[in-house]
Amino acid sequence: MTHAPQTKITATYMRGGTSKGVFFKLDDLPESARTPGAARDALLMRVIGSPDPYGKQIDGMGAATSSTSKTVIIGKSARPDHDVDYLFGQVSIDQPFVDWSGNCGNLSAAVGPFAITNGLVDPARVPHNGVAVVRIWQANIQKTIIAHVPMTDGAVQETGDFELDGVTFPAAELRLEFMDPAEEGDGGSMFPTGKLVDDLEVPGIGTFKATMINSGIPTIFLDAEALGYKGTELQDDINGDAAALARFETIRAHGALRMGLIKTLEEAAGRQHTPKIAFVAKPREYVSSSGKKIGQGDIDVLVRAMSMGKLHHAMMGTASVAIATAAAVPGTLVNLAAGGGERDNVCFGHPSGTLRVGAEAKLVDGEWKVTKAIMSRSARVLMEGRVHVPRAGF
Repeated sequence: MTHAPQTKITATYMRGGTSKGVFFKLDDLPESARTPGAARDALLMRVIGSPDPYGKQIDGMGAATSSTSKTVIIGKSARPDHDVDYLFGQVSIDQPFVDWSGNCGNLSAAVGPFAITNGLVDPARVPHNGVAVVRIWQANIQKTIIAHVPMTDGAVQETGDFELDGVTFPAAELRLEFMDPAEEGDGGSMFPTGKLVDDLEVPGIGTFKATMINSGIPTIFLDAEALGYKGTELQDDINGDAAALARFETIRAHGALRMGLIKTLEEAAGRQHTPKIAFVAKPREYVSSSGKKIGQGDIDVLVRAMSMGKLHHAMMGTASVAIATAAAVPGTLVNLAAGGGERDNVCFGHPSGTLRVGAEAKLVDGEWKVTKAIMSRSARVLMEGRVHVPRAGF
């Protein structure tokens, strides 16, 4: 019996914000995987090590969490005023599919550095020292992201003293602007139901006040107290409770249906990446997962978010955009928990610590519009070379 050798593909393993994933240049992929379809999905699943019924992704590059089961494809952009096209694939850990329905805000931080290092940005636009501005087209949601990438001696600066809660070591600060982040969802508007706060009825569970928003990523915000929580919960408080996880998933499915993201409840199982579900509460003191004490006065609001069926260890970048946007709109659950009124930034507490995000929102003809959301992240290369993949299905 003959055995086919593994396929070797040039790739870079990168951390972006509080996530990490495998990055590919579009032209480095096998011919069959350069376009959307089953071959591309099969390749990315095998790279990450999915589907894995053991839930560990031992035979791949994934690390068995929603923050690490991620892939990115980047190519030069043919769009005017953009440098690169960025496509994100959230790989299911135990099911055989890749979810292409949304962006990863954390890995967005690594796109600019990857693009510069791999020659995808015109060298004339990259300073030897200073800050390079990389114009990114986010292909999943059809939106523009502007990355401000620090440069030192002609190379991307990765080390520095910027600290990001949820990331152990300091690094160089990288600023991201998510342009016109709202209305990327299938519902077609920032508040797809037309209301800032809805009554979301979930048969067998209850009716909940909910702010459902399309900004950064479709997100369902709930009141922590209505769910029986304080808003200070850490991962172990939620992820070890199978009944709670099932309840969150049921609420998420009904919210997705209400937002117009799916047509039947059954579709939610194949759309794990979106929408996100989060719960908010007024500020109170707590101790983060690293042991850091967060004072009531250190934050404006508490937020906890679910990702791929589990409580996230920090906060997804795209959900941070949703938080910034919702906080900027008076009357949403996020805004009310943060004290209400008009605001252009908010500091929220998450399981790993705190994060400040900003958004520019205004009322136009009776409808709220957001021109940009802003946040700081960091990114660095963890490994580069070639990923080895047993050839099957691509």
